Amino acid sequence: MATQDFLVELGTEELPPKALKTLSDAFTQGIARGLEEAGIEFGKVESFAAPRRLAVRIRNLSDAQPDKSVEKRGPAVKAAFDDAGNPTRALTGFATSLGVTPDQLDTLETDKGAWVVYRTVEQGKPTVELMPDLVEQSLAGLPIPKRMRWGAHRTEFVRPVHWVLLLFGNKVIDAPIMGLTPGNKTRGHRFHCPKSLIIPTPGDYEVVLKQEGYVIADFAERREQIRAGVTELAEKEAGGKAVIDEDLLDEVTALNEWPVPLMGRFEERFLDVPAEALISSMKEHQKYFHVVAADGEMLPLFITVANIQSKDPTQVISGNEKVIRPRLSDAAFFYETDRKTKLEDRVDALKPIVFQEKLGSIYDKSVRVAALARKIADAIGSDPALAERAAMLAKTDLVTEMVLEFTDLQGIMGQYYAANDGEPEDVAKALNEQYMPRFAGDDLPTTLTGCAIAIADRLDSLVGLFGINQPPSGTRDPFALRRASLGVLRIIIERQLPLDLQTCCEWAEANFTVLTEKNTATTVVDYMLERFRAHYDEQGIGAEVYLAVHARRPTRPLDFDRRVKAVEAFRQLPEAQALAGANKRVSNILTKQGGDSIGETVDASLLQDSAEKDLAEQVNRQADKVLPLFEQGDYASALSSLASLRQSVDNFFDEVMVMADDEAIRNNRLALLNRLRNLFLRVADISLLPTTG
Repeated sequence: MATQDFLVELGTEELPPKALKTLSDAFTQGIARGLEEAGIEFGKVESFAAPRRLAVRIRNLSDAQPDKSVEKRGPAVKAAFDDAGNPTRALTGFATSLGVTPDQLDTLETDKGAWVVYRTVEQGKPTVELMPDLVEQSLAGLPIPKRMRWGAHRTEFVRPVHWVLLLFGNKVIDAPIMGLTPGNKTRGHRFHCPKSLIIPTPGDYEVVLKQEGYVIADFAERREQIRAGVTELAEKEAGGKAVIDEDLLDEVTALNEWPVPLMGRFEERFLDVPAEALISSMKEHQKYFHVVAADGEMLPLFITVANIQSKDPTQVISGNEKVIRPRLSDAAFFYETDRKTKLEDRVDALKPIVFQEKLGSIYDKSVRVAALARKIADAIGSDPALAERAAMLAKTDLVTEMVLEFTDLQGIMGQYYAANDGEPEDVAKALNEQYMPRFAGDDLPTTLTGCAIAIADRLDSLVGLFGINQPPSGTRDPFALRRASLGVLRIIIERQLPLDLQTCCEWAEANFTVLTEKNTATTVVDYMLERFRAHYDEQGIGAEVYLAVHARRPTRPLDFDRRVKAVEAFRQLPEAQALAGANKRVSNILTKQGGDSIGETVDASLLQDSAEKDLAEQVNRQADKVLPLFEQGDYASALSSLASLRQSVDNFFDEVMVMADDEAIRNNRLALLNRLRNLFLRVADISLLPTTG
């Protein structure tokens, strides 16, 4: 079948920069998915995205769907003809519905008899007929929260659409898209090339735009050009290093068609303001990259990316310097003003700020967190008084001018202001560390005081919201409780803190008087332990390992983690599958014979067969060896040692009849199996692991 390259471009007004990459990916995937569903063969799929365009190119696209064999089954042969061999109403009705006569039908022999069938070949539709609908379907499925209309059009999109390019080979597909008639023309840069450009074939697309239109259509190419240009400029002009935030780089890429990096300056006096405030001002409001010296200290420089090749770049730089100066002046003013009032004098200002309608104000939450942080600090060997102090000051920077203007600086400014007030270093650090980890993979608190507050703050939210029956549901999680749970687990595990979730949640629950749900602490612990599944999945540890440990419900995260790592190591041993199968068999036997009522006291005088005597001896020997290991939490060594029981267990099941006629012997064998199983259950229920056979 013949193939041609295909190209679609949607020309718009400036698209939302933070959404551009997502829109481009979704547009491309939608078209590719449509082609797959239509059964049309195609080659490489390429995306293009710039401020005023979304485009997709498909290489080697077949010019038609393949022909498809169709077989439709009608009535059984017995019901299709009467005794005289004439067609019945069932047969003629079937033939009529297909637009054929009975003599054009075939028969199909099956195990259940013969049937009348209609066989034909359905011709594939030409690709040019299908592509407009596939493009429209992909556009309709884009993740656009709020669509808009423009002019007299009833068409809706994220921004007004001004032109559509639709090519199959060198031919225009003449079918309306978004209410517009497609052509083979695109438009260049708004200022450098304010005119239409002809695209002869799909393969010429990005070349024509770059060489004639001053547009780099490839998002990834433009992104890397900006990165390289910004990096080079910082090194050549200042001997420094540009700090490139990846999200900011994506946004700047989405704002520019023809990016030109330029370096500007600001007054050195602004360096007295915390660097985070300067960076936030430059990054959030102006989309500038900041520059640091070799030692990491911030330089009074910034790099902006202009969407124009100016004949006089100094004018562009001067304009940007004029714009940033009042921004930095505001930051300096806020910083100076905020330092005149101590954080402890701002505590009462938290009382009018609602945390949650039923759970009270931010002040109420601070009081609860302070009480909980004090207990947690004591449990982890930190200073309870410092934790309590830090917790009461933790949210006070929310009412400072700086944080009211730059909300992403909460905690960061708290640390600066606490240091300015002369608070202990641990207290100051904790005001920032309370929010750590802010996202997956983020740094953890470095101080125990910071750990105590970070855990207490999250547990207070979890217990409070679950206690008034407002847990996360589906994708709705307005208080980010899933992230809070994972944060607590990470802090406890990675900082190796000896905390029990059940105890901590009960401490948190005791601080509330408004909870309506029963057993809130236990419910929260169960919810948090469920979060472990995703935590280990990200590490490549299978769900069955998590489930084996979860079945024992250890509520100390550090202990839970050690068990998971031990079971994962055990699972790699050659004996693991057989022992997992044996444990499953033992579990089934014990459940049928009374479960928990079966003891584990073995009477040596009732042991008869050599295989059961050997197993009893090996179990006794292993118990003496592994019980101390369990007490130390050395589960890996314990399971590794228990793996040596495999041969004795296999011999026992091969040679011994567990359900002996003699009740005493039978119960003694059940006790031996129970003792065996309970050794493994000290770590996990390994019967839940995959087994052989």
